[in-house]
Amino acid sequence: MPSAQMRLKPRFAFKWRLLWLAGMALVSFTLWKSAILSFGYYWILANTDHAHSIAPQINLSAYAAKTQKKVIAGLTSNVSGLTFSSSTQTLFTVINKKPAVAEISVEGDLIRRIPIISGKDPEGITHIAGDLFVIVDEGDQSIHWVNIKPETTALTLTDERRLVLNLSAYRNLGIEGVSWDSDNNRLYIVQEALPLRILVVEGLLDRMEGVSSMPTVKEWTSGDLSKVFSLDLSSVSFHEQTRSLFLLSHASSMLVNYTLDGKTLGMLALHKGRHGLDETVPQAEGVALDPKGAVYIVSEPNFFYRFERP
Repeated sequence: MPSAQMRLKPRFAFKWRLLWLAGMALVSFTLWKSAILSFGYYWILANTDHAHSIAPQINLSAYAAKTQKKVIAGLTSNVSGLTFSSSTQTLFTVINKKPAVAEISVEGDLIRRIPIISGKDPEGITHIAGDLFVIVDEGDQSIHWVNIKPETTALTLTDERRLVLNLSAYRNLGIEGVSWDSDNNRLYIVQEALPLRILVVEGLLDRMEGVSSMPTVKEWTSGDLSKVFSLDLSSVSFHEQTRSLFLLSHASSMLVNYTLDGKTLGMLALHKGRHGLDETVPQAEGVALDPKGAVYIVSEPNFFYRFERP
């Protein structure tokens, strides 16, 4: 008959195995949550051969912060989303609590604030052409198109100028960013998490011009493991001059540049000590580029950043 000590050994071995597995799971989660794995993964991708890359290409690794953590005077909180308007040569962002659009200069100074009537939770904005813009609202999971003119003092979101996406997203994990591709008349939209998604909406321009057609929505995918290594998606910017996508993650504190067929071109780490940053960008919520390649980022609650090539 086996002794009590012999009978307990398998049980202790099983418990130690469970503790080891739990410890490894905790270490893995901690590394993933810290974004160290994200940084290493994208660094490797961004520094491998770019025979597939497009020209001209933006070399994000050479960028440095020219303006950092500048408080946008006149805005106090909840800055989210960003777009560059070629018509005004200024930037536009949205505020999701007490919904509003704010126009700011490329130096990060507030020009004006425009209240959004009937807005629920605007998270992103993109310039289409002239005075036409698209605003995405996470609160109603919808795309809204509006005209912002020099004399505009308030905006009203109406059902007649709206496309509902019905993402079936978890609360506060829905639409986070939007950007317009004028060459192909399509809209890029990012979903924050669970799941991470980049959606492409085509046919919206016809709808905006009054044609009774239903736009199509499909998912854009990258050729790597971005859905594993990005902790979230907070904004997107399509850069027409290089015909590439820039995806921003505030949880991973990085901006990643992709070709339209999903290959990684470069990375801008938003961590302290990288690219001239004195501090890590606290919560990057919006990104935009101008035709010359300057990168603008806004961070909650009301910070402005500008990155340029040397």
